[in-house]
Amino acid sequence: MTPTVAIVILNYNGRTHLEQFLPSVLSSTYANATVIVADNASTDDSLSFLQEEFPSVQIIRLPQNYGFAKGYNEALRQVSADYYILLNSDVEVDQAWIEPILELMESNEQIGACQPKILMYRDKERFEYAGAAGGWLDSLGYPFARGRIFDYCERDRGQYDTTEPVFWASGAALFVRAALYHQLGGLDEYFFAHQEEIDFCWRLQLAGYRVMACPLSRVYHLGGGTLPKGNERKVLLNFRNNLIMLAKNLPATEAVWKIALRILLDSVSAWKSLFDGEATYFIAIAEAHWGFVKWFFGGRKRSVFPARRGKVADGWYQGSIIWKHFINGIKRFSDVVGEK
Repeated sequence: MTPTVAIVILNYNGRTHLEQFLPSVLSSTYANATVIVADNASTDDSLSFLQEEFPSVQIIRLPQNYGFAKGYNEALRQVSADYYILLNSDVEVDQAWIEPILELMESNEQIGACQPKILMYRDKERFEYAGAAGGWLDSLGYPFARGRIFDYCERDRGQYDTTEPVFWASGAALFVRAALYHQLGGLDEYFFAHQEEIDFCWRLQLAGYRVMACPLSRVYHLGGGTLPKGNERKVLLNFRNNLIMLAKNLPATEAVWKIALRILLDSVSAWKSLFDGEATYFIAIAEAHWGFVKWFFGGRKRSVFPARRGKVADGWYQGSIIWKHFINGIKRFSDVVGEK
């Protein structure tokens, strides 16, 4: 039988994005897919617009804005399917974007999650920040991707068109086995937003599954739809959540020194920004460190911890992407870890 797929789009005051991008999702050629919008208590006219313009789209009404992580957890408890696709509201998709990934995941039950190739909506020949052609992590927990290192996004010349195992799949277009999503406890709700998909994929690997990138499937991400780049809240969540993720998923003896080094490196970056006149960035990092301390002493009971049955085997760079990029000036993924 053809697997059932639920494409679940989390929405918060995103009527403009729904109007612009939902038609491409509804044009998907995969026949056994349902499109669902889970609404995080929007105050705009998103829901009335959906009911009038896209009556085939199912709506899940959440009672408050739970953020990305809890919003999806609450919504997916109400969704029955073989596979979930967590899709950002500002993503345009190719018509046949579902079939290649389902074929891949159906061929190997150890593949727990997968992402398509993610390109910029405004420049469709360039990789997009949020995942590019599949996410990696360096030895200190800094995320990067095939086609994207920090803020530098490569042009897509087909250099990462092989289907490869990766460390993390982007939450902008995340395919995951539904049963496995619930088995692992879903996204960590303490994160609220940012890096929760990396944490989930880390836990997934520790549970003995693999994460893949499948470039035969392509989508185009606008990006910055919820929190714009440089936003203080975004900086805070990224830095705080990254430290939490390391504390949760690394062996304790390794986590201690790596987190200490990360806090030092974060602090250097914060002070440099302050001297450059970017006080907001400095404040956000200070708040992130304090937020990590509060999580460590009071919030850990609310986080989902991994079952350590396996080990991380894919997408883990043993060196320092900070050193490679900022000291050695390397911008391309293939120059860091070699073409795959």
